[in-house]
Amino acid sequence: MSATTSALAHGASSIAGTRLKNANGKKTTTSNERSGRRGQRHVVMASENKDPILLRAARGEEVERPPVWLMRQAGRYMPEFRAYSEKYPFRHRSETPEIAIELSMQPWRAFKPDGVIMFSDILTPLPALGVEFDVVRGKGPVVEPVRLMEDVKKLKTLDDPDASLPFIRPILSTLRKEIEGQSTMLGFIGAPWTLAAYAIEGKSDRHLVVTKQMMTKNPEILHAFLAHLAEALGAYVCHQIDCGAQVVQLFDSWAHHLSPQQFAEFSHPYNERVMEIVRAKYPDTPLIFHANGGHGKLHEIKRSTADVIGLDWETDMAEARSIMPDRILQGNMDPMYLFASEERIRKEVANNVRDAGNSKHILNVGHGVVQGTPEGNVGVFCDAARASVYADMKAPAR
Repeated sequence: MSATTSALAHGASSIAGTRLKNANGKKTTTSNERSGRRGQRHVVMASENKDPILLRAARGEEVERPPVWLMRQAGRYMPEFRAYSEKYPFRHRSETPEIAIELSMQPWRAFKPDGVIMFSDILTPLPALGVEFDVVRGKGPVVEPVRLMEDVKKLKTLDDPDASLPFIRPILSTLRKEIEGQSTMLGFIGAPWTLAAYAIEGKSDRHLVVTKQMMTKNPEILHAFLAHLAEALGAYVCHQIDCGAQVVQLFDSWAHHLSPQQFAEFSHPYNERVMEIVRAKYPDTPLIFHANGGHGKLHEIKRSTADVIGLDWETDMAEARSIMPDRILQGNMDPMYLFASEERIRKEVANNVRDAGNSKHILNVGHGVVQGTPEGNVGVFCDAARASVYADMKAPAR
């Protein structure tokens, strides 16, 4: 269950800003106009330096076409990836910099997507908090359970990620150097709700029986756990940015287990806390929020202050655009179309770009690339995005 992240940043504003250096030593223009509300920025001007297109799009700048990347773009559909996954266990691959760098670069060398996401997992920070996990072949994640208030109180804080997660810096910093100026470096985390549910269940579970019982019988334990995770994940995102990430995606992979009301109580506030922590230190780094199972919760998700809203494949892109006309949207082609003909893939990309409004859009699949996907079809998807030049496309009727 490897994850990916995705990508944003924010650009120069028409309102005078202050010159400062970001974590990578690069000067940027930050301004007092950043609203921070509902993820909207008053930023449409092109930056003076020609940053990668995904980064510019995430900032809200006008771009010539939709940038493209794919969730789980480093995955078992690629034979060269399988050569590693068949030889080494997951944590060895994700926590050995040389291997993680190679796996992250494989799809970029093959398809040149506009974003490169580090090969890692949403569960990666848990051991630094005192919660061990492993990914067992044929079984999936096995996590040390956190179920009692005493368990929550024993959790560690993420005070020194260079010490507790020493592999992150060499992975991100090396990847950033490899792709500098050609693609956007993406980091990612799992959202607090998703990580809490994994840890409470101790595994992947289709019903979340233990978690849902805690939600209804002992909500104070769940809220305490979520609050602790939000603080740690905020620090983890800041660390990723310090190491070279230009955009970071928050994956709420298990949002589909929540009703809109439950999402509003157990997911949204803690996602916002993560972003609040990050923006206090890195206000210029764009953040993407992707909820798997966001369909049916669009009005709740609209409240997110993320710079980019990721949509799953079950969401109607045109409906999402009507609800969020001014937001930057990401997604959301059904990844199963990657098994179709080249003609059909190009048609679905065109439909998706059209429904997104031919602007304010980062093209992606609405879920991770599936094992068995023809590798060449991922290339077709990326090529179709590069061919979707807005100036050549007819604007959709509104």
